[in-house]
Amino acid sequence: MDNPKKKKADSRSFLWGTIIVFLLCVTWYIVKTQAGTAGYNNATNNIRVQQPENQSNSAPAADHGAQNNGGQTVATGDSSGQVRPVFTGDAAGDKHGWGFTRNEDHLQPGIPASYTAMLSRNGAYWIGSPDKKVVYLTFDEGYENGYTASILDSLKANNVKAAFFVTGHYLDSQPELVRRMVAEGHIVGNHTDTHPSLPSISNEQIKEEIRLVEQKYEAVTGRRDMIYFRPPQGEFSERTLASAWKSGYHSIFWSMAFADWVPLPDGSQEAYQSVMDNTHNGALILLHAVSKDNTEAMDKILKGIKAQGYRFGTLDEMVK
Repeated sequence: MDNPKKKKADSRSFLWGTIIVFLLCVTWYIVKTQAGTAGYNNATNNIRVQQPENQSNSAPAADHGAQNNGGQTVATGDSSGQVRPVFTGDAAGDKHGWGFTRNEDHLQPGIPASYTAMLSRNGAYWIGSPDKKVVYLTFDEGYENGYTASILDSLKANNVKAAFFVTGHYLDSQPELVRRMVAEGHIVGNHTDTHPSLPSISNEQIKEEIRLVEQKYEAVTGRRDMIYFRPPQGEFSERTLASAWKSGYHSIFWSMAFADWVPLPDGSQEAYQSVMDNTHNGALILLHAVSKDNTEAMDKILKGIKAQGYRFGTLDEMVK
């Protein structure tokens, strides 16, 4: 005779087995769905967005598609009618430090192909045309060390226009010098408010760093014409370049620089020789205005570059 208790136990075992199988099926379905969504999100990383064609031979490369390694890329228009990339996610581990391979033959230095493509598709520049004896002079201004007025004197005496990348602190502390830069026809660029490493902060923080400098610049000069941006410390990523580009800026790197923010062993002669030894067609020169050595050599540097047959151009000329 069948045991009623055994039948009841078997029924319970079957019920629990059915429930477990059902739960496993639901779990498998959820995992599969999420995996499919992740695959779609990864696919959007390869969306290519129309970029404005670079209109000068100084453009780093011909690839103008936007490609995001850290989040979805979408197209948006700005007041100029251009289409800029917008990055909706942050890439991890994509911090780069600016660098190039120099030579001793007055030829243009080299950079990694990945840098060339990255700069090109985000409206950034680091060098001018290899076919023209034109150089571009820029200065970084994080704080005033008592030398900028003398540098401006040398530029004026030699009829040379330069670009000065200023921080928020510089605008707060040196409004008269900034006004003089503008009055004498120099470009004033954005170097962020507090000089952070951009890859370490969010897109919103980058936007705020840029915006604060714009506001201070307008308060000092009455102008709203900042379009050039220099990443602090030369640190960047695809995301940070795109963030600056979306904010209306060309990121400006350099093809010539040396450790001039500290006193040089041979003083002003070393500053002069460092520039002369590395001059090349399209050179985008970065100097620091805190340097006494640069300041004392400035007149000689400007005259020396001209004596080698070069002409000083402006960033406006480079990008247009």
